[in-house]
Amino acid sequence: MDNNKDDEVNIYKDQPPVSVVIVNYNAGQFLTECVHSALPQACEVLVVDNSSTDGSLDLCVQRFPEGHRLKFIRNSVNLGFAAGCNLGIAQAIGAYVLFLNPDCVLGAGSLQSMIQALQANPDVGIVGGLLINQDGTEQPGGRRAVPTPWRSFVRAFGLYRFSCYWPRLFFDFHLHKQALPDHPIEVEAISGALMLVRRKAFEEVGLWDEGYFLHCEDFDWCMRFSQRGWKILFVPNAPVAHHKGICSRSRPIFVEWHKHKGMMRFYRKFFRHQYPGALMWLVALGIWLRFGAVAIYHTTRHAGRLVTARRE
Repeated sequence: MDNNKDDEVNIYKDQPPVSVVIVNYNAGQFLTECVHSALPQACEVLVVDNSSTDGSLDLCVQRFPEGHRLKFIRNSVNLGFAAGCNLGIAQAIGAYVLFLNPDCVLGAGSLQSMIQALQANPDVGIVGGLLINQDGTEQPGGRRAVPTPWRSFVRAFGLYRFSCYWPRLFFDFHLHKQALPDHPIEVEAISGALMLVRRKAFEEVGLWDEGYFLHCEDFDWCMRFSQRGWKILFVPNAPVAHHKGICSRSRPIFVEWHKHKGMMRFYRKFFRHQYPGALMWLVALGIWLRFGAVAIYHTTRHAGRLVTARRE
């Protein structure tokens, strides 16, 4: 960290040394709720807006006029999640940076619990918390294993049901079905929706890979942190409500396209040397067949809604 950033951090010495980066795209009123939950717990909040058109940024500006602890970065086009995160990093002053989705609401004291876990473990580079649904149940993604091609195959075809008989072979990378631990535990990956990162660690590992537009960039970063020897922790006593899918529901096929494209980039980047070429071709075929099925589903559903609307 340079001297200028050291001076800026001292200005906010009464606040935890955490910069919160929120990449927004059409999150509606949820962006305002997200900022409201984050401001009291951090030294600053940076909202990176990817050219939203729903008025979400305007609502937030009206509720929280830009000041010394709240900054708005306005992009003229949608640059994607990874690029938005990197723009936030460029202006962040904290020793730690929390990447928080605009459809998330931090529980009181949740960020402090994550900070304590990070500060107590100098070999930990990333910490995640407990993502919960509106009914208080644990949401998938907050703690998980890396979805290798084999694990994804197991998940796609429901073979994880045999994990009780052959746990090593049919392991399910979604860990939320396991009992919630009573203390922080090491995991292979967490969700980019809620990710507290040590500045020293990401300065060593590098920034988010902007080759991903949306989805899988969090797996990529977790893999790169692990490769450099940094551990990843899941903190169960840091609840964060996640209204999943708010930013993507208006363009489901667009989102699914980038999700599947991200899967391809992730597999090629980390696993093409571990799996035979023929198997990687099958993985690619499976990914695009899945995208085709999902696209047909959303197209049919949209058409059905239009027909229903016309009848009414």
